[in-house]
Amino acid sequence: MQNKGFVKVFAIALTLVCLFYLSFSVVTYRIGKKADKYAMVDGSVNQTKREHFIDSISKGTVWLWYDYKSCQKQEINLGLDLKGGMNAILQVEVADVLKQLSEDNQDAGFKKALAEASAEQSHSQEDYVSLFMKHYSQQADKKPLAAIFATAKLRGVVTAKSTDAEIESVLRGRVDDAVNNSFNVLRTRIDRFGVTQPRIQKLENKMGRIMVELPGVKDPERVRKLLQGSANLQFWTTYTQDLQAIAPFVNAAAQIAAEKANQSATTDTAKVEKAEVATDDLKSKLAAETTQDDSAASQVASQDVRVAQTLAIFARQANSGRGPILGYVAKQDTALVMDCFRQSKVAAPKALALHWGVKAEVDRKGNPMGFALYAIKSSKSNRMLPALEGDVVTDARDEFDQRTSEPVVSMTMNTQGAKKWAKVTKDNINKCVAIVLDGTVYSAPNVNTEITGGNSQISGNFTPEEAKDLANVLKSGRMPAPAKIVSDDIVGPSLGAASIQAGFISFVVALVLLMVYMCMMYGLIPGMIANAALILNFFFTLGILASFQAALTMSGIAGMVLTLGMAVDANVLIYERTKEELRGGKGVKLAITDGYKNALSAIFDSNLTSIITGVILFNFGTGPIRGFATTLIIGIICSFFTAVFMTRLVYEHYLGKDKFLNLTFTSSFSKNMMVDSKFNFMGNSKKSFAIFGVLIVIALGFLFTRGMSQSIDFTGGRNYKVVFDEKVVPENIEKLVKVEIQKVAAADENKSADATVSVLALGGDGKTVRVSTNFDIENNSSEADNQMEAILFKALKSKLAPTTTLDDFQNRDTSVGGSIVSSQKVGPTIAEDIKVSAVWSVVLSLLAIALYILFRFRNISYSVGSVLALTSDTLLIMGIYAIGWGWLPFSLEVDQTFIGAILTAIGYSINDKVVIFDRIREFFGLYPNHDRVQIFNDSLNTTLARTISTSVSTLIVLVCIFILGGDSIRSFSFAMILGVVIGTLSSLFLAAPIAYTMQKSMAKKA
Repeated sequence: MQNKGFVKVFAIALTLVCLFYLSFSVVTYRIGKKADKYAMVDGSVNQTKREHFIDSISKGTVWLWYDYKSCQKQEINLGLDLKGGMNAILQVEVADVLKQLSEDNQDAGFKKALAEASAEQSHSQEDYVSLFMKHYSQQADKKPLAAIFATAKLRGVVTAKSTDAEIESVLRGRVDDAVNNSFNVLRTRIDRFGVTQPRIQKLENKMGRIMVELPGVKDPERVRKLLQGSANLQFWTTYTQDLQAIAPFVNAAAQIAAEKANQSATTDTAKVEKAEVATDDLKSKLAAETTQDDSAASQVASQDVRVAQTLAIFARQANSGRGPILGYVAKQDTALVMDCFRQSKVAAPKALALHWGVKAEVDRKGNPMGFALYAIKSSKSNRMLPALEGDVVTDARDEFDQRTSEPVVSMTMNTQGAKKWAKVTKDNINKCVAIVLDGTVYSAPNVNTEITGGNSQISGNFTPEEAKDLANVLKSGRMPAPAKIVSDDIVGPSLGAASIQAGFISFVVALVLLMVYMCMMYGLIPGMIANAALILNFFFTLGILASFQAALTMSGIAGMVLTLGMAVDANVLIYERTKEELRGGKGVKLAITDGYKNALSAIFDSNLTSIITGVILFNFGTGPIRGFATTLIIGIICSFFTAVFMTRLVYEHYLGKDKFLNLTFTSSFSKNMMVDSKFNFMGNSKKSFAIFGVLIVIALGFLFTRGMSQSIDFTGGRNYKVVFDEKVVPENIEKLVKVEIQKVAAADENKSADATVSVLALGGDGKTVRVSTNFDIENNSSEADNQMEAILFKALKSKLAPTTTLDDFQNRDTSVGGSIVSSQKVGPTIAEDIKVSAVWSVVLSLLAIALYILFRFRNISYSVGSVLALTSDTLLIMGIYAIGWGWLPFSLEVDQTFIGAILTAIGYSINDKVVIFDRIREFFGLYPNHDRVQIFNDSLNTTLARTISTSVSTLIVLVCIFILGGDSIRSFSFAMILGVVIGTLSSLFLAAPIAYTMQKSMAKKA
């Protein structure tokens, strides 16, 4: 072998690099074990003591020249599905950026274009600025954009003479700046949040989208508030002693509420009367419907009565003249209260704004009072302006008040802000000044004296964590535009532990079975050399992943396990070719040399085509799919190095010492297996075409009639994985959730009751289900996410332990009594992106493979045969999924993981085809006078042993993943099993016969 010295040096260097990066994980693991032992109290780890132990060693050197925190940054980064945590995609509201640049221009055409662009963005792949320009240009009576954007904010950049094209370019630049600023603000907030190994990145070609990964977080609601807060801090004066000025407006709203309560109190008896005259067959059904409607109507009526009573209290408060709090409202009634104010027949004063308090309050005895509604007063009589903007704040820190010992946030202002703040406080002595952040009142303290020096405090019954987050948000600065979470995925650590165990077991079992298989097929010595290459391949893959600091996910583990099967493929190719050389009468030394030499081109081509699909997967996939693609690409490259070069070094070393000279690369089990096969593949090509044609027609029939079960990745919605203490029936769970959603929709006219709900059993214990629904998915607020979890809790309360509370149910750290262990949300915009990306990834994968095959074999027939066979593979896999969903006892939903399986199956299937085509090309060169039918048949028969052997070895791995890998990866492994079986058959009975038929036709024409 040439360059033997280079291979040795490279192998030694790669080994040292991998050992270096993997050593950090060993160090942090050992320290973690010591911390757990130190903090063990009554059989469980005390987190406070554990953190104390970690803090005590964090400043010193723990490994080489690295401290503990540096080692943590270098260790293998576990993905969210293994470690638990939160993944979120945020969309920066570009519409708000354009409004700011226009200084909130009220032009009707401008506002209409913004609304239409926002509506289309949910199902379009174009960026927001392009959509806005399109809708604005379609208006017949539109003004030039210069009339909209020639503002003080764009002075010197946009003038009255600027063209629309020039303004579009400016808008794109300013939007990019806003997204970059939002990215920097988010990164600062996350860095101060204290999460180990956070990850934040802007998504390419997705204007305004930012992905955030926070491993190990245990309070998703806290994270949502941290990420979505725009930090728009303002100081407002309030209606305190002059509250009577707004009394007419409040009285009119109270009258509206009273009228609604009177209307709701009247019960609709139409169905009862209908049941009295109905036939006996219909009476029971109508009675049941009437009971359900009456129940919903009574809930609406009681809510309207509560609102009427609340607004009556507000009216008394306004007339009494004391403020600024009008009163307190339960959370579920806040929307209805504001609706009554909007419908008030008396116009609201121009200087009035109503804002809710930041959290529900309690009285001195601890009884709940609800959310306070504040009457905010503008500093101008004709429009709403705060007394002071928050951009004057230069520093913020969380502290404890010296008098009350409660957490507070202290602020420091700049010189200009200090002067303004002194004037505001001087003018409002004995009045309240409201501190408002993102439209929510955090506190409204009474001003006792003028405050100079620019120092002040925000108090509001905060917890220490809330005070820390508020200080973090204020100190990080204001985001140029709000960012809304359009997709999130929350995984509890218990689920992560189960995934690690499942992945580890599947890996060990697959590795052992592969080792046994290789020894059975090729003898003990060749089998163990191939097995050593497998172990080296795993070691190198893991070390490179650690050096890249790539996240190791459950999909990544599956990719690593699958790489083992694909690594065996190279060894099988070499060994089968060596066996052919031995049967040709060559000695062992020459047979091994020629075996490696003649198998190299097939190994290279098959690995490169697999890498092509991996690269496409990485570019078009997100989250777990990218992790899988990364692991697959690294694993394939490592397997090529270990199988082709490292194993050859071993053989040349021992053969040079006249050892291994009696190797046959067979065993008693495989000695006569598939030797001198004489199948007439080309003679039966018409039959194979007919069979595949019929199967494809059946698959297409099911695809067009029954369709496929699409996951929320493609439709948008929420998934909740719920674990119960006792066995449950999925159909019953589905009914309970549907009924509860209908109740909520009946009480809120803004929510649709036509939401889809599906419940799927996971695992074999009957205690775990996945609930999927698209109810209220258009609402991106954190309140909507909390409300959905509250709906789920209320619906499933009868199936949970009696002592389980809503907090217990939402706690992803434990499943005692029944709880959510993971959740996933995909907004409609993200779902549309995923769907389009999935189609493009499959199409581009087929196109890239076709072009590569054409480049390598210089014959269009091989490209056409490959693409048609791969298309057939894809359609048949999809057809089986269309037939089987709802009938088979595991999920057959089409999601990103399924697309990853399809692309991986395409990459694997092309391996067989490349090997066969490579042999055909070789035989055409060796036997130019042989009949074309004989060359094709001989090529298929001589490679048949390799085709079957590699398929079996890969199936061993996939079956291990399918049985032992856990529910999250079962659908992927099933699709891959189908891909290997169908791909092997299409290589033998479709790809090669199509290439033969085309070459035969072209030869006749020639």
